[in-house]
Amino acid sequence: MDQLLNDSTDQPAQAKRRCVLVCQHRSCLRSGSADVLAAFQAAATPGVFVSASDCMGQCGSGPTVKVAPDNTWYCRVKPTDVPVIIEHHLQSDKPVEALLHPRFHPRMDAFSPQD
Repeated sequence: MDQLLNDSTDQPAQAKRRCVLVCQHRSCLRSGSADVLAAFQAAATPGVFVSASDCMGQCGSGPTVKVAPDNTWYCRVKPTDVPVIIEHHLQSDKPVEALLHPRFHPRMDAFSPQD
């Protein structure tokens, strides 16, 4: 058993499997979410399942993208943001702070005391 555990640690870590959900409900569609979904699908990132989603309840902040199982929410995503999300978040495990939805990911500096 110990040998099995040791052998498994010698292998390179597998990429984290993720699901990218792109809202395709009315408000997000009007804001261009179909193009965002198409950009994610065209990228065909290994280990990443991309799917259209029904309303995620963030209609005023669309297009909305959610990455699971990370529970990372992005708002106002444009097709030009997709390569950045793929490179930084999906491949390097570093969420793109500039696109994070503030309702789910409040910035810590927003809570720092003012002088």
